[in-house]
Amino acid sequence: MRPWSLVVAAAIVALEGLVALGLGIYAAVGTLAGQAGDTTAAVAEAAFGILIGAGLIWVAWGGLLRAERWGRAPGVLTQIFMIPVSVTVIQSGQPAIGIPLLVVAIAGLGTLLAPPTTRALYGG
Repeated sequence: MRPWSLVVAAAIVALEGLVALGLGIYAAVGTLAGQAGDTTAAVAEAAFGILIGAGLIWVAWGGLLRAERWGRAPGVLTQIFMIPVSVTVIQSGQPAIGIPLLVVAIAGLGTLLAPPTTRALYGG
């Protein structure tokens, strides 16, 4: 039986993956519609979003929900990267976006590092 903390961690990482995937697809559609000022940068942005999104979904479903040890490292790394990104968004005058990002990143980090998650992934 997977602990609740591992299930919540997987859900958070999957949600982040879905958002990244959606933004990548949005950027790709905008680029194909000719809305990009710099096509090369827009294609790179779209590809990055799609790849990161798909990767995070794989980490959530293929790693964390299966209680595979390898799933924890990319999940934790994502949360660590999200903290300064969310703080930057808050400081840029968009707290309505930045604060939820920060809350999700802290919740993700907490659930990924929680003792029940550690026991499920590493035994003990």
